[in-house]
Amino acid sequence: MNTANAAEIRSEIERQNKKFMEAYRRGDAAGMAALYTEDGMIMPPNSDIVEGREQIQNFFQALMNMGIKSIELQTREVEQHENTAYEVSRATLSVEGDQVVDEAKYIVIWKRENGDWKLHRDIFNSNLKPQA
Repeated sequence: MNTANAAEIRSEIERQNKKFMEAYRRGDAAGMAALYTEDGMIMPPNSDIVEGREQIQNFFQALMNMGIKSIELQTREVEQHENTAYEVSRATLSVEGDQVVDEAKYIVIWKRENGDWKLHRDIFNSNLKPQA
């Protein structure tokens, strides 16, 4: 991949991540689920796979109901392979008053569908030490 293409795909992924963060701040779990492919998956820690848009919507709604007010994403690395790309990044979860309650790292496999980049496989884990 040439440098121009690398910058372009990174910009596209960052644009989609901005939509993700904005939808979360609005409390729009359905809007978040729409950013995933139809057969998208989230693989959260200590939990089974969350599969399909309906389950993804329910997953994000549950996070919102727990009091998580924002998810901030910081893109570190993006690489494209034809109609897929992978992203390695960081996330910060905050509650009311911008109090950080968790920091995590994640990998997303993105897939181009109908010209748009969608989250396809999303796996993350916390940087916090496990509680005894």
